[in-house]
Amino acid sequence: QTAGQSGEQELESLVLKLSVLKDFLSSIEKKALKALQEMSSAAPATSPQPLSRKAKSIPVQTFEVKLDITLGDLTKIGKSQKYTLSVDVEAGKLVVLKKQKDSQEDWNTFTHDKIRQLIKSQRMQNKLGIVFEK
Repeated sequence: QTAGQSGEQELESLVLKLSVLKDFLSSIEKKALKALQEMSSAAPATSPQPLSRKAKSIPVQTFEVKLDITLGDLTKIGKSQKYTLSVDVEAGKLVVLKKQKDSQEDWNTFTHDKIRQLIKSQRMQNKLGIVFEK
């Protein structure tokens, strides 16, 4: 009977420890829930931060450029024409706009995946070569 009695005591001790553990876990759960509620109630105060980050987004850059064509093509055109080059980094687009007579516009849009290579001229700092797909 002594062996059975010690087994019962061990079982009671184990049940008591489990009960204490359950209460401890319950209190941790309540603390975590309270902390989450405090964080979510404070969230509206911190929500403008992502908006201010969006305001710092990269603006569309526009450049006045002259299209430099190979000498063979230059004889057909006669002179280089002025274009407006717009670069939208976030949308991944490059727009080449040519103003024509009577305020008409002619433009080509190139997406970033069509641009194969950018080549900065070694001889002239203000020249940039753009190699497109096809």
